Amino acid sequence: MNSLSDRVEHGITTTYRKTIWRYFVCAVKEYQLIQPGDRVAVCVSGGKDSFLMAKCMQLLHRHSIVPFEVSFLSMDPGFSGEKRRTMEETARALEIPLHFFNTDIFESIEQAKNSPCHVCASMRRGHLYKQAQMLGCNKIALGHHYDDVIETTLLSLLYGGEFKTMMPKLHSRNFKGMELIRPMYLIREEQVKSFVARYEIPVMTCACRVTRQEDGGKRKQVKKLIQELKQSIPLVESSIFSSAQKVSLGAVLGWRMRDEGPYTSFLESYDDEETDVCSIALDTDNRKT
Repeated sequence: MNSLSDRVEHGITTTYRKTIWRYFVCAVKEYQLIQPGDRVAVCVSGGKDSFLMAKCMQLLHRHSIVPFEVSFLSMDPGFSGEKRRTMEETARALEIPLHFFNTDIFESIEQAKNSPCHVCASMRRGHLYKQAQMLGCNKIALGHHYDDVIETTLLSLLYGGEFKTMMPKLHSRNFKGMELIRPMYLIREEQVKSFVARYEIPVMTCACRVTRQEDGGKRKQVKKLIQELKQSIPLVESSIFSSAQKVSLGAVLGWRMRDEGPYTSFLESYDDEETDVCSIALDTDNRKT
């Protein structure tokens, strides 16, 4: 067990079995992320989350009783030569066979005046879906974790004026038959950091020049806010995560069933005490679409 790949795989199933592997498998099962016959493009960005996800997916593919296939897809959005080499060397050391493709995303987002991170994420996802389809895959896997979920929930609330969260899986609206899954959904970021540090895995931080200029942007501000709240509300993180699973439609002013769908006001069912609010939401959405 001398290679980095062997040590990392052993660590996932032993030292980090309860804090990483168990939650990885739990998310796959609980949210039904992988079905028999799936071909999953595991998207590796070069960061800590995606490299850990890639190794977990390799282990799952090897030991799962559910038959599925994996490919490892990596996009170069405009990395420097040094960052690209570091990423390729880490992938070789971890025995992850990457399918690389090039884009000019970093160059493009420098022209984006508003929400460059949102523009970058949308462009990345489109490229990944397209390349995954070319590899014969029907799903892409991204490395977002538990902390990303709660941060996204607060970002939406504080900056977007809307309550919504990061979902464990999504159907693509623009690429028919494609799905996005997030198998790291229940894993805490602190465990990912601990794992990468323990095995000294060379990973990249965000390589985007725009983000560095903005000192991390809104997400960094929200991350700091959560840590401040945690000082007086120890369970604040689990409460934020749990709130997305326990939305009471009878106690909100309005809702919609799809991101770009129409809103339904609570007034539409306010005077009918016997009406099921959830049924109103579904019926209204069906009528308007």
